[in-house]
Amino acid sequence: MNILLIHGPNLHLLGRRQPEIYGSQTLADIDQHLMEVATQRHVTLKTFQSNHEGEIVTIIGQHIDWADGILINPAAYTHTSVAIRDALATIGLPVIELHLSNVHGRESFRHHSYIAPIATGTIAGFGAFSYDLAIEAMIQHLNITQT
Repeated sequence: MNILLIHGPNLHLLGRRQPEIYGSQTLADIDQHLMEVATQRHVTLKTFQSNHEGEIVTIIGQHIDWADGILINPAAYTHTSVAIRDALATIGLPVIELHLSNVHGRESFRHHSYIAPIATGTIAGFGAFSYDLAIEAMIQHLNITQT
């Protein structure tokens, strides 16, 4: 089972960026933990972070034949990127959108997601644990659909 995890813009600043909202763990901490989870679950996990919309679109396309599912924290691109939405829709893989914060409890512009309508599901508001929930949800989803 191959899962691609994409981190969107500004997530490389985790641990320093508004820890009252996003927590104190760094992106490296989160990725290392998830690699351990993936290994325990016999899953191959690739992670990628970019602040650039086009790079994210390219990575999605490059993994069309590798990934069984995609986890994505599109960050600010959640609310703005038709290009990322279209790339995810085009490849036809299960997608789980995830967020550290509860986007629906924040500013109104964060309430709209271009990704949610094409996602298998959305997980938000549990801090770094949102990633744990997302990887477990994807594993369960793939186990059900692949049997």
